[in-house]
Amino acid sequence: MFNLCSIKLYVMKTKKLQSFFILVAIFFSGMASYFAQPSNTIAVANPNVNALTVKPESVAKMMRLELIKINKYKVYDEFDMNEVIKAKDEYKVGCYGQTCLAKLGEELKVDYVMSGSIDGLGNKIVVTIKIIDVKGQALYKSSVREFDNQELEIQRMVEIVLAEMHGIPVDKVIADRLAFKNELITSNNIGKVNNSGPRIGFALMTGDVAAFATRSETYGGLGIQPFTSMIGYQIEGQYVGTENFSALVEGIFNISGLEQSQFIPSFSLLNGFRFGKANWEFAFGPRFGIAATSFGYLDADGVYGEENVFYTQNEWESNPGGGLAPTAGGDIVTNPGFEREFDKDGTKRLATSFLLAFGRTFQAGSLNIPVNLFYSSQKGGGFVGVNMGFNVQKSKQPINKQSPQRYY
Repeated sequence: MFNLCSIKLYVMKTKKLQSFFILVAIFFSGMASYFAQPSNTIAVANPNVNALTVKPESVAKMMRLELIKINKYKVYDEFDMNEVIKAKDEYKVGCYGQTCLAKLGEELKVDYVMSGSIDGLGNKIVVTIKIIDVKGQALYKSSVREFDNQELEIQRMVEIVLAEMHGIPVDKVIADRLAFKNELITSNNIGKVNNSGPRIGFALMTGDVAAFATRSETYGGLGIQPFTSMIGYQIEGQYVGTENFSALVEGIFNISGLEQSQFIPSFSLLNGFRFGKANWEFAFGPRFGIAATSFGYLDADGVYGEENVFYTQNEWESNPGGGLAPTAGGDIVTNPGFEREFDKDGTKRLATSFLLAFGRTFQAGSLNIPVNLFYSSQKGGGFVGVNMGFNVQKSKQPINKQSPQRYY
């Protein structure tokens, strides 16, 4: 009986001790929670917003929200501030300076007032935040940071700036995505030099083109020397540019052969690249012209007919054999194998070739002198030569011709 009573007494004492410790734990937990609450009060005034569509009131709400998240202050909301702001016009618009913000803080009876500015500057957004110590009438904290121009992410920008101001770690991935990267100048904001101007040159003909040029007019040739002068005009447009590289579109209208009473027009559409301060150039693209051709046979080896004589298919069919000499074996050729050949009296058709050019633009003050070596290749032959031109650089124009952005 004695033992049973002792056990009951022990259990009762244990329960009382447990209850006591639970009450102590609750007490200290409540005290810890009380002291963990921020004691300093802060109000957020509308910031100054330039060249962005977001309203200052919206940015102020973002600032309050991010202040609440960092749990460093008791944050006044806009309703706590309404009576004081409505009472004085100076608090409604233009209260951005330290003196005005300190006065606003005194009337609100807060420890700190926060404001700043959000500025859209070209391809970046600059976020400036400052916190004024109302009692000390001095700047308490301030920070400024440049971000990429992503206006929809202004709240995250504010979050990053406030975190850095208060020594709180920042999400590196988000910070990197929003960071303003001071990259090389690109086509949006680099000036272009217009290199359009007249071109003159000289070219040698090669292969079938040279044979056609030197062939007698009696046999469908041009009867000229295998070289030609060239005169034309180049238009140029830059679509990508950096400090040491430019990508160009070039169009060249050209007329050849005037010195030998010939009129040979062509147009070239090139993609060009310009490198370095020395202005080395490389370009390539199609060349379009007009060629007169017909189906015929050209004996270049003297085996059939006269050497280097051109016979058209029509001539052969109207006079089979053409009265031509037999082959070395004594047999008369009855089917010479007609192919499309150059013939000045033939059918006019579009002719294409591939043009490759390499050169450099020399500069003397505002005078540009482009000099290029080129080769135009087509089936059986082509042109190889040099041309040069000149133009006077009157002014630089921006590639991006949008109206300049106005900041209000």
